[in-house]
Amino acid sequence: MSYVDEVIDLVVEKNPAQPEFHQAVKEVLESLRVVIEANEAAYRKDALLERLVTPERQLLFRVPWVDDKGQVHVNNAFRVQFNSAIGPYKGGLRLHPSVNLGIIKFLGFEQIFKNSLTGLPIGGGKGGSDFDPKGKSDREVMAFCQSFMTELCKYIGADTDVPAGDIGTGAREIGYMFGQYKRIRGLYEGVLTGKGLSYGGSLARTEATGYGLLYLTEEMLKCNGHDIKGKTVAVSGSGNVAIYATQKAQQLGAKVVTVSDSTGWVYDKDGIDVALLKEVKEVKRARLTEYAKARPGAEYHEGRGVWTIKCDVALPCATQNELHLEDAKALVAGGCIAVAEGANMPTTMEATEYLQENGVLFAPGKAANAGGVATSALEMSQNSERLSWTFEEVDGKLKNIMVNIFHNLDEAAKKYGMEGNYVAGANIAGFLKVADAMTAQGIV
Repeated sequence: MSYVDEVIDLVVEKNPAQPEFHQAVKEVLESLRVVIEANEAAYRKDALLERLVTPERQLLFRVPWVDDKGQVHVNNAFRVQFNSAIGPYKGGLRLHPSVNLGIIKFLGFEQIFKNSLTGLPIGGGKGGSDFDPKGKSDREVMAFCQSFMTELCKYIGADTDVPAGDIGTGAREIGYMFGQYKRIRGLYEGVLTGKGLSYGGSLARTEATGYGLLYLTEEMLKCNGHDIKGKTVAVSGSGNVAIYATQKAQQLGAKVVTVSDSTGWVYDKDGIDVALLKEVKEVKRARLTEYAKARPGAEYHEGRGVWTIKCDVALPCATQNELHLEDAKALVAGGCIAVAEGANMPTTMEATEYLQENGVLFAPGKAANAGGVATSALEMSQNSERLSWTFEEVDGKLKNIMVNIFHNLDEAAKKYGMEGNYVAGANIAGFLKVADAMTAQGIV
């Protein structure tokens, strides 16, 4: 049995009931097979893959908090510090009922390679809780965040582990967590990113993941003989990533015709009204039915269906495993030429393979949505220097990073005889840097 197959079997055996983690490891290691087999003796001797797929540290703890009626609740919380070979652990905190250890491990494992691809000195980590901020008062959210940080603060720091936001963790939650960290530790440092502008946050951080997705998509299209201007784009999701991906796509001359949420989706043939979408989702925190009511000509549909709309470019920006094989077939039938992942692992392995086999340009999330963590690292730099850069400075650096990411993964794919396979290219480019650092630092 090959070394890759041994390690995949080991991961499944040692991490039962964690299908998302199994999927992430298999997807990465399968695409690294050509690199690993060329160095198998050395990697096997150093157990490099075993060390790569095993987190350096896994923290599991309870979070007790009191609601507005005086009732005590207890949530499960996690922080997985996966790999620090190239820098402090860096990765978001997800607050959602679906959160469990397997999901946090899959996200943390992906984060290793995503962070490596940015070219910035940040390692891989991820965290979160099964707490649901939806429907909670500000005081209840504050009570949870303070209790959560009371435990987490023992394990993080500006040069150790720097968490950020993710699904369910926005500026409000980051603010409450930062305040509690400062109160307990007595340190005013860049321990969290995604902070408010008045206390160390970075301009363009809110827009970064969505904008970065489009910068990479634009470069991928350009390098394959296409212009994004005039293209019809389907977007899933209606959170931070989807909103700013839609905004940037339309700034670049494309027309975005769909968005979705957990209950349904909207088709707007005239192009999504970003200002209205922000009003519905960021101000009212309402469902997309409100968008359809306020927008003549927009159609609201219950359930799934975004990918049935004919489009040139598809940008899945909602959550993991949302784009299935039947969706990939619908996209190909509709003439889609490119898919770029705004969410983490939103496309199933079967769907990814089908898209690639049918000539669709496919940019994986660890490359395409790296703009968020890249700008988080830029926020860390500003905090360390006690400086604030302009929006234009940050946006310019973000665009350069995303363009460089595409060319790095494109070159890695070509070097190993897999031209056009950007999934393999991203994994190889991210892996080689981490493997080199791990080898240089010895068996730790």
